[in-house]
Amino acid sequence: MLKSLFSNTTSQIELSSILICTLVSLVLGMVIAYTHKKTSKYSKNFLVTLSILPALVQTVMIMVNGNLGTSVAILGAFGLVRFRSIPGTSKEILSVFFAMAIGLATGMGQIFYAIIFTIILSIVIFLLHYIKIFDVDEKERVLRIVIPEDLDYTTVFQKTFDKYLKDVKLEQVKTVNMGSLFDLSYRVVLNKNVNEKKFLDEIRMKNGNLKVILSHPVEGTEI
Repeated sequence: MLKSLFSNTTSQIELSSILICTLVSLVLGMVIAYTHKKTSKYSKNFLVTLSILPALVQTVMIMVNGNLGTSVAILGAFGLVRFRSIPGTSKEILSVFFAMAIGLATGMGQIFYAIIFTIILSIVIFLLHYIKIFDVDEKERVLRIVIPEDLDYTTVFQKTFDKYLKDVKLEQVKTVNMGSLFDLSYRVVLNKNVNEKKFLDEIRMKNGNLKVILSHPVEGTEI
């Protein structure tokens, strides 16, 4: 069973032990940041945050250990998530919780567990990313069509959809321009070797040449 580096209360923890845990937290934080960089879209600021976050959570753990208990430490540490003002993708959320979990482990002195956990989870993330067993169909698209209010959106595009699409799902309908237009959002899967220009041209002929957008689905964004 893995043994904690800390055997006493916070007031009796040696400075050398704290420095070792902090160094391990920073190194593992950089490993997490590198894993995120190689498997997802990223910004420099977010990678810096991932690198530092384990050390910050570790500090919180050390400060409250022996006073309010581990349960309060966990509550306080995970409360840091709420300070992310911009909603992130699922990959970003995973990386944030990954970094926080490592900080919790090093904050309790479980540096060997933190190292093993980081190695195993990083390998799993790399494997799932490069094996691509969960990839979205490359023919999946987001289709947005603006139509006049007098068109019946439930039937007007049916023949076109049957001709060019393998699957279609109406995700959202909203009114725009004071209710004179409908903005339709679909999730669609194109047929193999479909001519996207011809597909869009047929839609434009039926919606009065109003706006039509065909795009790839983007993770973490709403339609």
